[in-house]
Amino acid sequence: MADSKNIVCVSNTTWEGFYTKSTVQLMSLLAKSNRVLFVEYPFTIKDLISTILGKARAPVARMLGFKPRVHKKISTFNTEVFQLIVPPMFPFAAFGPGLSNFFLKLNAAIYARSVKRAMKKLGMNEPMVVNAYNAIYGNHLLGKFNEKLHVFYCYDGPDVRRYGVRAEQADQKLAQNADGLIVTSDFLADSMRHLSADVSVVKNGVDFKLFNAEAKSSPRKTSKKKVGYIGSIDHRFDFETVEYSIQKLPDYEFEFVGDQMNKEVAEKLANYPNVTFYPPVKAHEVPALLRNCDVGLIPYLCTEYTKNIYPLKINEYLSVGVPVVLTSFASLPDFEGIVSFAKNKQAFFQAIIDEVQNDDEAKIAKRIEFAENTSWENRALLFEQTLENYLKNKN
Repeated sequence: MADSKNIVCVSNTTWEGFYTKSTVQLMSLLAKSNRVLFVEYPFTIKDLISTILGKARAPVARMLGFKPRVHKKISTFNTEVFQLIVPPMFPFAAFGPGLSNFFLKLNAAIYARSVKRAMKKLGMNEPMVVNAYNAIYGNHLLGKFNEKLHVFYCYDGPDVRRYGVRAEQADQKLAQNADGLIVTSDFLADSMRHLSADVSVVKNGVDFKLFNAEAKSSPRKTSKKKVGYIGSIDHRFDFETVEYSIQKLPDYEFEFVGDQMNKEVAEKLANYPNVTFYPPVKAHEVPALLRNCDVGLIPYLCTEYTKNIYPLKINEYLSVGVPVVLTSFASLPDFEGIVSFAKNKQAFFQAIIDEVQNDDEAKIAKRIEFAENTSWENRALLFEQTLENYLKNKN
């Protein structure tokens, strides 16, 4: 931006975690030239109790104010971001409309008060607010911070199965009332243009330097081929397609790294002798794992929700030079000719074989060159320019 701005990010994610988060990456890079307050995912009283009982990992001391709620974080890009932990919120989703709305409004008031206190402490006035996929709270926070701009950053689109119809309705309302709407895929932009006249697309990126440091220059020369998947096994995971490939390729090793959120699916796959599961790893540990893979998978089910997704891991695989096989869950024309899309389980299985057998130095170099253009640095510049354009249009 032409001059340094104050940015308050109302986030629906945590700062730390095992997987790369687009909000954290973008805010880290925006902090190069702006002052950024990252408001952490609003933990509830339930999270607090679960942590005390050893069943969760919420920051209890900071939630209760025993330690400072505002803490300076040094990002992976060596920038300073101020992280805020708000007081514990009341659980509200399980109640009927009356009580639910009462507790949500009460939570929003507590939330807003905590943010304003942090802003005062940091000397932040008239910020630009970026609501990052937290529309349920966001609709109650519009105009609460004397902000000069309020933008909704909607990545992946509404997940009705995970968050319910209420979340979808909140997304639509915030898209209509915010000063601008930034989404992560062309399909999602098209599906939301009826809600906002100002829809911009900033696609997901990759920490190219981190991943490319482990890039391969030629295919692995091993008799035992390795198929890798980095990420959660959750409601998006296409079990039938993956199981078919595992059955058809008994001489290939299938490695899954990440949370086994869908225990039933994970347990079924674990019965196969050529399948190995590993727990989640930190983001900086992923590149070395990918280097040892002959092909990477993104096996999502084809649903109304996954149509909106621009998968983070696709550029991570490509940055290391790894071939990628995806189910045809979304329209991703940018990747035509770079990765393999499969419309059914038979095509998915065959694509794995083709990518492994036909890989060479030229294809590896092409993947890496493509991924370099999708770096988070490039995405952050576009995001920052989009905010600036929205601000000019509003003024």
